[in-house]
Amino acid sequence: MSTTHFGFQSVDEKDKARRVRGVFDSVASKYDVMNDLMSGGLHRAWKAYTVMVANLREGSQVLDIAGGTGDLSLAFARKVGTTGRVVHTDINEAMLRVGRDRLIDAGVVLPTLVCDAEALPFPDAHFDVVSVAFGLRNMTHKDVALKEMCRVLKPGGKLLVLEFSKVAQPLTKAYDWYSFNILPKLGQMIAGDADSYRYLAESIRMHPGQEELKQLMHQAGFGHVDYHNMTGGIVALHVGIKC
Repeated sequence: MSTTHFGFQSVDEKDKARRVRGVFDSVASKYDVMNDLMSGGLHRAWKAYTVMVANLREGSQVLDIAGGTGDLSLAFARKVGTTGRVVHTDINEAMLRVGRDRLIDAGVVLPTLVCDAEALPFPDAHFDVVSVAFGLRNMTHKDVALKEMCRVLKPGGKLLVLEFSKVAQPLTKAYDWYSFNILPKLGQMIAGDADSYRYLAESIRMHPGQEELKQLMHQAGFGHVDYHNMTGGIVALHVGIKC
């Protein structure tokens, strides 16, 4: 039996996806509110920077993985125009349903489907840009998922990985205190779920740091990989270009 981490716990690989699904089923309805509270609204700036780096044009074909409540999909859709396409996906149906409804409320209808990033149901060399925001750390086999993202990109296509990362050393103690003392309490108060936000804090610590993720992306087939630290390394945007 192969095991992997679920936060600080060691679990059967086959059980991780179910547990992650349970976390997001629990928090889906309060996800956006909690994002604003947890980050002090900074997640909006992180995502706006991601959209800028994507440098989308009219007609671009975009795949948004772990698209959840749809904020990046919506921003991308406004850049690609009527001749482009943004595909909004997530492995979690509850999150995807919230995102689909939010997109429709904004007057935007996108292809929306439940799919696993480790087995993407798209042909080779299909997209100009693939994005995954705050979702890679929840994937059981990150190497497999990154290879799939590379496969569906056109040559010269761009992968954007926006994810929590390794914070700068002077901020470590304060960040740890906030993560393990304040986040679970906020989760309990707003979403009625402290455990899911305790998992969030733990999963961030188990995720590869900036340089390690850069190497994983190279190994997955990306020729050029760079990263941009934001807010003292709390978040990093990794950018990979397919050869």
